[in-house]
Amino acid sequence: MLLALVISGFVLAPVAPMLQRALPHRAGYIVALLPLAIAVMLGLMSAGVVNAGIVTDTEGGFSIVSTAPWVAGLGVDLAFRLDGLGLLMAMLVSGIGALIFVYAAGYLHGHKHLGRLYAFLLMFMASMLGVVLADNLILLFVFWELTSVSSYLLIGFDHSQEKSRKSALQALLVTGLGGLGILAAAIMLGDVAGTFTISELVLHRDTIRGHALFPAIVVLMLFGACTKSAQFPFHFWLPNAMAAPTPVSAYLHSSTMVKAGVYLIARLSPVLGGAAIWNDALTWIGATTMVVGAWMAFRQRIMKPLLAYSTVSALGTLVMALGVGTTKAVEAAMVFLLAHAFYKGTLFMAAGAIDHETGEKDVSKLSGLRGSMPILFIATAAAALSMAGLPPFVGFVAKELMLKGLIPDATRGTGSAALTTMLVLSSALGVVVAVRFGIRPFLGDLKPTPTEPHEPPRSMLLGPVMLASLGLLAVVLPGFVALPLVGPAASAVLHATAKPDMALWHGVNAALLLSVVVIVAGAALFAIQSGVLRVIEPIASRLDRLGPARVYDGTLWAVLTFSRAQTRALQSGSLRQYIFFTIGTAVIAIGGALAVNQGFSSVPGLSDVRNYEIGLFALLLVGAGYVGVAKNRLAAIAGLGLVGYGIALAFVLFGAPDLALTQLCIETLMVVLMVLVFYMLPDFRSISNNSQRFRDLFAALSLGAVMFFLVLIAGQSTPDLAVTTFYGERSVPDAYGRNVVNVILVDFRALDTLGEITVLVVAAVGVYALLKSTPKRAKHIAGLKEGSE
Repeated sequence: MLLALVISGFVLAPVAPMLQRALPHRAGYIVALLPLAIAVMLGLMSAGVVNAGIVTDTEGGFSIVSTAPWVAGLGVDLAFRLDGLGLLMAMLVSGIGALIFVYAAGYLHGHKHLGRLYAFLLMFMASMLGVVLADNLILLFVFWELTSVSSYLLIGFDHSQEKSRKSALQALLVTGLGGLGILAAAIMLGDVAGTFTISELVLHRDTIRGHALFPAIVVLMLFGACTKSAQFPFHFWLPNAMAAPTPVSAYLHSSTMVKAGVYLIARLSPVLGGAAIWNDALTWIGATTMVVGAWMAFRQRIMKPLLAYSTVSALGTLVMALGVGTTKAVEAAMVFLLAHAFYKGTLFMAAGAIDHETGEKDVSKLSGLRGSMPILFIATAAAALSMAGLPPFVGFVAKELMLKGLIPDATRGTGSAALTTMLVLSSALGVVVAVRFGIRPFLGDLKPTPTEPHEPPRSMLLGPVMLASLGLLAVVLPGFVALPLVGPAASAVLHATAKPDMALWHGVNAALLLSVVVIVAGAALFAIQSGVLRVIEPIASRLDRLGPARVYDGTLWAVLTFSRAQTRALQSGSLRQYIFFTIGTAVIAIGGALAVNQGFSSVPGLSDVRNYEIGLFALLLVGAGYVGVAKNRLAAIAGLGLVGYGIALAFVLFGAPDLALTQLCIETLMVVLMVLVFYMLPDFRSISNNSQRFRDLFAALSLGAVMFFLVLIAGQSTPDLAVTTFYGERSVPDAYGRNVVNVILVDFRALDTLGEITVLVVAAVGVYALLKSTPKRAKHIAGLKEGSE
């Protein structure tokens, strides 16, 4: 069942463009039924209504497991597991995904590539579901990279714009590089624990922590997670990704892709958590990102970058809380994750609606929209108040829990005080951002905009209204909306029972007082923001030139410059140079390995070589040498034929008559074809000077010497006969053939052979096309010459 839910998006993706062409006004609503159905099924499965696999009660809550074999020899299965953490993330991916499809139908109504966007969104949704439900490290990596590829397509959706293409490439390179780190860490983790199954890793927790590879595993895992969740210093790609259409930004950057790194950290916390290197790194990386993101958001006036940087700050808050790792901190992180998805999804869709209906992106140029957009105003204001941390919205509860998770942590001493201070500062900046975007554009006198403002269509209002309402209902009815998701999620992370307190009032305490400080500080900062920005913006702009984005640009420039130089050197268009570089690389690589690992002094002697073998060897040398000094084509072909037939004779002498027969047939065919082809070529002439000939001679002799010693050394080694035995035993019963070589080619490696045949067919078609077009091209050129005369 879980496998079907994951792959359903991939199945529907190719159909979506055709559906859009057939039903241009209803396709978005039809496609939205799939994520809606997935959300419903997930809810029924978690409640035990639908039997979806093996259900177990674990220390971390319920767990539904579904497994199918895939690459059993490598320990990689199609293993999926639905527990509390997976349920929370999967419900956000599918539930918000349904709203996004409806929103996109209105936002991009009439766009010629809307069907393509639906397909990309379905691919991304399926990839994210695979990430959050995978119970195998390698399987998780596969879906992780699929999210990078599908997000590349989504961010670069408007591919006619250079900014979109550059932003998509930047996101792909940064997150893709992090994915390689995750792959390396996953392989090491599986090797140390003896399993790739994520749910089994906790059983080997002590073994993993005590292993010498543990620091490397932690660093690589954190590298991958931080690149995906835009943690400092990798945060720069996320604001640039705002080049994507607003439905994409609302989906990827509120509830799905950017939270994949947070999910990975939470998923592996029971295994890697508790170690200082893990918790301290997460805590301070998250805290730094939280403050940097809030500060950058405070400086923005354009809607989507403003929301993007505030998302960076929120992601840092989540990572910091998971790094602290206490029960209250983890509970706060799960509540905040849900709250952020509700209010940030609303605000992103509101940003798109405002831009869509007014044509203005700068919040400083907007005011008085309340009368033209009353419904959108209510939804946006509710989300903004939740973001600011005001009651009675879920953002207030999340902030209270976050403060409580930091204040009582006396074991951290000054560290806890520093984290609390950083949280208060970033929250105050968040209040300014929330009011600047969610409240101020709707109040005051109406300012002129490029388009007369009016209420967005219902398809663009459904998402903001639903998510804003959920942000309120999560507190009013926590037992129905929030607790069934955040409680089991926190339990799965802590690997113990967790019950977050979602009450609005806990009396007067330190967390409440700090909340008041945040609101007062935010209001004061909002009042003086213009003056503050005038003072700090010139300095901040200079500092931006030294930021991580500049490092990325410089690195990419250096790589591209080196690549162009290397291409000019290696891809010269000369076949002789290509062969020379290939031979030179082989000589250096193989010869160096032999010299270091084996040593040429240990090469076995030639005392057992027979006289006729020496004669055959001399015959081959004569044929090869004659090719190099031949004065016409037929002589050169004859020399090559002598070498080929000599090799066939060698096969006969060493007991391989089938190979000898094959070699004779091929050699005869090659000689005939070469004679026919060479007849069509220009005059046979020498195009090499003496220095080039000596260079080529040296390269040929070097390669021959290296291969000579390699064969001698290999002949003295003791081969592993496991593969030989397998093919020998299975050729007759499995493939009904006694010629093992033939059976390997046409049965065991049939796809390889098919691929090789396909390559040859494509090459032959290309050659035929070139030959067929040559007379026409010659006539065309002749006609041009006659016309010019």
